[in-house]
Amino acid sequence: MAKKKAGADKLVVQNAAKTLLANIRFSSVDNPIRVITLTSSTPNEGKSTVALNLAQAIATSGKSVVLVECDMRRRSLADMIGARTRGGLYAVLSEQMTIEEAVVETSQKNLYFLDSEPHIPNPADIIASKRFRRLVEALRETFQYVIFDTPPVGTFVDAAEVGHLSDGVLFVVRENFAKRAEVQAAFDQLRRAEVNVIGAVMNYCEAETSEYYYSYYTKDGKKVRKSDDVQAVPQGKGAQGASSGLASSSRFGR
Repeated sequence: MAKKKAGADKLVVQNAAKTLLANIRFSSVDNPIRVITLTSSTPNEGKSTVALNLAQAIATSGKSVVLVECDMRRRSLADMIGARTRGGLYAVLSEQMTIEEAVVETSQKNLYFLDSEPHIPNPADIIASKRFRRLVEALRETFQYVIFDTPPVGTFVDAAEVGHLSDGVLFVVRENFAKRAEVQAAFDQLRRAEVNVIGAVMNYCEAETSEYYYSYYTKDGKKVRKSDDVQAVPQGKGAQGASSGLASSSRFGR
């Protein structure tokens, strides 16, 4: 039963990320959204996990994508991906390494990773530099998609700076966690920076609809009898999800 629950949970997460990707594509058909920044209003809302799941969905679709660690004060992606690099953003911007040397392959086909070194001085100044702007353009030319994981916009200006260089910004909101005033203030800050906020992703939310869907269909897509229903995955303490104009309700991992 535990394996069945884990499998259903993974399927729900994968579907949520694919739905998010599809809606990003539909949001701007004439001018495709290829460089995407993810941020939130406060820490611990799950933006890094959403960024990774989105990158994995892109890679699974057959497109090349580079996931960039831009939360220089609180790095987490390297551990989540299980990737190790000899250098990162600072090494590239200071011309100690080329982009080709700093970007590494991951265990997933089409998914690449550019880390940032620990204890980088003055991250906001680095992101606002002309060299960083050139780096963004170089990544755009090299990969079909570029995803930046940035600090909470309510805490640092980094997300607004990177968002200004991106095609669109996704705003992650953790349900029953961030205060309404914090979310509103962060969103207003992004708007003042004149970034293209393409939508919000609701995280840590209930996913009853998606779970019922997956419990009602077999693997080959055929309906099953009510008596044959597999048990729906219960909402545990760490359950997370995505729900917005861009993503259907479901659960992302931490």
